[in-house]
Amino acid sequence: MTATERRASFSLASIFALRMLGLFLVLPVFALEAARYPGGDDPARVGLAMGIYGLTQAFLQIPFGLASDWWGRKPVIVAGLVMFALGSFVSAWAPDLHWLIAGRAIQGAGAISAAVTALLADTTRDEVRTKAMALIGGSIALMFALSLVVSPWLAGHIGLHGLFALTGGLALTGIAIVLWWVPAEPKIHASAERGSVLEVLKEPALLRLNFGVFVLHAVQLAMWVALPALLVAAGLEKSRHWEVYLPAVLASFLVMGMTLFPLEKRGYLRAVFLSAVGLIFLVQIGLLWTVWSSGAGAPGLGWLAALLVLFFCGFNVLEASQPSLASRVAPAHARGAALGVYNTLQSLGFFAGGAVGGWLTKAHGPQGLFMACGALMLLWLGVAWPMKAPGRPA
Repeated sequence: MTATERRASFSLASIFALRMLGLFLVLPVFALEAARYPGGDDPARVGLAMGIYGLTQAFLQIPFGLASDWWGRKPVIVAGLVMFALGSFVSAWAPDLHWLIAGRAIQGAGAISAAVTALLADTTRDEVRTKAMALIGGSIALMFALSLVVSPWLAGHIGLHGLFALTGGLALTGIAIVLWWVPAEPKIHASAERGSVLEVLKEPALLRLNFGVFVLHAVQLAMWVALPALLVAAGLEKSRHWEVYLPAVLASFLVMGMTLFPLEKRGYLRAVFLSAVGLIFLVQIGLLWTVWSSGAGAPGLGWLAALLVLFFCGFNVLEASQPSLASRVAPAHARGAALGVYNTLQSLGFFAGGAVGGWLTKAHGPQGLFMACGALMLLWLGVAWPMKAPGRPA
């Protein structure tokens, strides 16, 4: 990477990290803390307060992506962070569950994922794009693991109101990073040729990636409907689950660095991509076998930890390579629109994973959940099989 590419990669990854840390800090304690609000005795409303963020994200990713194509990435990112901070402070102030729902909806209106990844694509060359995207994917996974460690402790000291106020402060820090650390964006938005959603929906390679990101995040969130209970059954208390998650995430970073980047340089990106999809499919089969075989006793903690390492290895490879591929396949003038559609499907995957995963677990137990996740991963493998990795520039 050049100095400008390193600066762009680390600064934009830090914006993602600050924003996702604020979100993840709330999630582990949200259901318990929200139940204490007036109106919090209704589980459906608590679920709405948790999930409405993803819905507003899904509706606004494409408009924000298009806006970044037309008016530039940085103004759109700053506007989105302002909305996210405003929603965080409304949630921190919220006296009851209705205001908490409103605050979460405003948070989701700051749908900047497409604009951030488009700006990263604008400021990096194709040959280092996957590495740059890996920094963003890695920052998200690391913030998730960190939140599992510190969230219960912070909630005990400052409560849910304090966590939302902290989230708003992190968003304001992100605005400062955009203004003073992120490199100037290339002057490509003055062109009369502007991206459209219809244009990117006609590209089969982008459609495959959009389907894939929906499945990946639906399966990821659905897994966590049942996985914590398996860890508890294996003898690990809820407060100690980070002892499995954090090493698994860190080990997966090491594996990704040793496999994805060297093999991509040698022209094996397609093989690595499909192997990662297949690996997560095998993890679902392993979890299904665990549920079936543990009927007579507790599941093995070492076995579950190994499956989690394998899952994060596959997940981080896909989280780095998919947006990189989407940014390289999309026309430069429609990059924001393409990544807007991509991030919309990602947000819908989160929503579907939580909602459908909860219903499957209730109706058919964890074995039904992992069977459905395995079927989805197998379907994705079939859809992704015809893919061709973009050629390297001369």
